[in-house]
Amino acid sequence: MIILDNLEQFKVVYRDGRKWNRCVEAIENIGNLRDGIMYSIGDSLVYMIEDGIAKNTETFVGNRRYFDIHYYLEGRETVEVASKSELESVQAYSDETDREHLNGNGQKHQLCEGQVAVFDNTKAYKFHGDNRVRKVVLKVTIEDGYFLNK
Repeated sequence: MIILDNLEQFKVVYRDGRKWNRCVEAIENIGNLRDGIMYSIGDSLVYMIEDGIAKNTETFVGNRRYFDIHYYLEGRETVEVASKSELESVQAYSDETDREHLNGNGQKHQLCEGQVAVFDNTKAYKFHGDNRVRKVVLKVTIEDGYFLNK
């Protein structure tokens, strides 16, 4: 997981490439979004605003085809991150959901308003559900452009 202090830092670090520009476009569009509804830009990015306390606090979640970016608008929460290779599978990977569920222990981090967290596919994460947060959650394809099967 990469934690950036703010959106401006994200724009500097991830300035090249269509999918990164689409991430910024999505975040800058938050004034037009309704909470809990998934939106898309092209076929490489889906995003939504989540507001509340994390629901999945039992197991780590890992992805393969997409990675997550969380941009914190309000609040703070604890996330625990670990390498998938160091965790035990409790629910096998599903191609339909792009998720696998794992158990074990990881390193805890506090994420808060203004920060951007980038979750890469070699790691799994779980939120502790310790506080209410409002954040933009983006799911970005690992592909460099569009899906190869389109």
